[in-house]
Amino acid sequence: MMKKSVVMAAVCACGSLWIAGCSRQQAAAPAAEAGAEAQAGAVLDLTDETFDAAVAKGVVLVDFWAPWCPPCRVQGPLVDEAAGLIGDAAKVAKVNVDIGKKSAQKFGVQSIPTLIVFKDGKPVKQFVGVTQPGELAAAVKAAKE
Repeated sequence: MMKKSVVMAAVCACGSLWIAGCSRQQAAAPAAEAGAEAQAGAVLDLTDETFDAAVAKGVVLVDFWAPWCPPCRVQGPLVDEAAGLIGDAAKVAKVNVDIGKKSAQKFGVQSIPTLIVFKDGKPVKQFVGVTQPGELAAAVKAAKE
């Protein structure tokens, strides 16, 4: 119970910092090309410019995160693990909310980490806070059915 309270407090803190417009930014990882396909188990880095094309077709799991957010740093390796579980069944991507603000705002992301499963460009399942790889993989599988 204590552990869950600490995680939730950190999620709230990160969400509050992001909403308040925290100015801490780090250099973006190279953005994926809009039409690029991810290798099985690879995680794409998306920007506002590449987001719509990346989620337009098929099932895509997107992690909205920021490098200054402690729960996001916990979630990152879990997303990588989920990508391994998902394989080539769907794409897995990340959006740094400091760089992809428009994409995050478009889908009402107010706290991070937020993970959204998209099917053909439409959100079908959303998770807020640290989420385990098995739960993410199951949500992707359900979206494919």
